[in-house]
Amino acid sequence: MMSLPNLLTLSRIVTLPLLAFLLWWPDWEFGYLLAFALYCLMGITDYFDGYIARSSGAVSKLGQFLDPIADKIMIATVILVLAAQGVLRGPYVGDMHVIAGGVILVREIAVSGLREFLGGLQVSVPVSRLAKWKTTFQMICLGALILGHALPWWMMSVAGFAVNVPHTVGLTTLWAAAALTVITGWDYLRVGLKHMD
Repeated sequence: MMSLPNLLTLSRIVTLPLLAFLLWWPDWEFGYLLAFALYCLMGITDYFDGYIARSSGAVSKLGQFLDPIADKIMIATVILVLAAQGVLRGPYVGDMHVIAGGVILVREIAVSGLREFLGGLQVSVPVSRLAKWKTTFQMICLGALILGHALPWWMMSVAGFAVNVPHTVGLTTLWAAAALTVITGWDYLRVGLKHMD
């Protein structure tokens, strides 16, 4: 039976094509404003599906399967579209911000495969507090990058460069998320290596 938490999780997956569509034109400020609102709504449903499932005792195997997949697909979709449209670009290093996005994507794929491998061995790897911070930084950075293109006039001068405030916050937290991604990914890998021949 499809519970409310599972419906909320599925709503994030079903809404992703619309989010990608709105992000496809970086010069379309209103589209990016709509994308930001939609992204925030998806983040809210991410919080509430877990909260409702735990508080009502409606935690299901389907939900445990779908929720992390929905999160990873959402993060991957936004990173890929923003990278494709040149949004992951900024002062000093130009397009090199794409590397941080790539690190996040590689880690998500690797950890998913590692979890599947360990699941077959009946080994559980709990989500650490640091991994939750990593997810928080990911959500903030992508939201800020979207908002930066929705509000291109929100500028300030930094070291002689005119920078968009939310975009700069987004790029900064993107690198913070990438750093936490490497640290938490290594933690998962260490556990996995203990169970490999």
